[in-house]
Amino acid sequence: MTGTIVNVVAIVAGSLLGLLLKCGMPQRIEETLMKIMGVSVLVIGLNGVVSSMFTVDADGGLSSSGELLMLCSLVIGAVFGELLNIDDHLNHFGSYIESKTKADGFSRGFISASIIYCVGAMAIIGSLNDGLTGDSSVLFIKSALDGVNSIIFGASLGIGVAFSSIPVLVYQGGISLLAGVIAPLVSDVLLNNICAVGYVIVACIGMNISGICKIRVANLLPALIVPVLYQVVLSFIH
Repeated sequence: MTGTIVNVVAIVAGSLLGLLLKCGMPQRIEETLMKIMGVSVLVIGLNGVVSSMFTVDADGGLSSSGELLMLCSLVIGAVFGELLNIDDHLNHFGSYIESKTKADGFSRGFISASIIYCVGAMAIIGSLNDGLTGDSSVLFIKSALDGVNSIIFGASLGIGVAFSSIPVLVYQGGISLLAGVIAPLVSDVLLNNICAVGYVIVACIGMNISGICKIRVANLLPALIVPVLYQVVLSFIH
């Protein structure tokens, strides 16, 4: 779990540095930074979707796959997320923390950063490598990226970003500890399908932050489970 621990430290350190930079920052600069960050997260999400769904053929042409599964996953996940009211529950938790710590905007920073840091192939593959072989190189690279992002997120979204290190510790640490069981089940196709859905959720976070629209992003989280269930059903059929 060395890579995960380094990742957690990078997120906390970056967030705290971002909070220090935020002190004394003019309101207009903070607002502009928020818009820019939202658009950047949106682009990252769209880029992740494209890289997960599109491949280059031997003749140089592009081919895509998984569009229907991605759509079905998001629809099914959104329905279950709305029924379970996940977003409201997380916001209530965040509001409780805010009332105790006087940390304004805790919910938005915590939820947004947690999803961004946990979604993606680097989190899964890096944690599997760390657990199976002790190779933390992928997570070290992810730590550097997350640390830089945390400075920006911390300056814009507040202290909640630092607490996103807790889901990262649980998620990536859990994958590393269970790597021997999980690795045989994670095919390239399954990983791409999960990442495609995850990056759509990241793009939705970007739209929320930039103010383009308001989406209850946490209610989309069950969508990440649908590709796994689909793969399980396929394995029984074949």
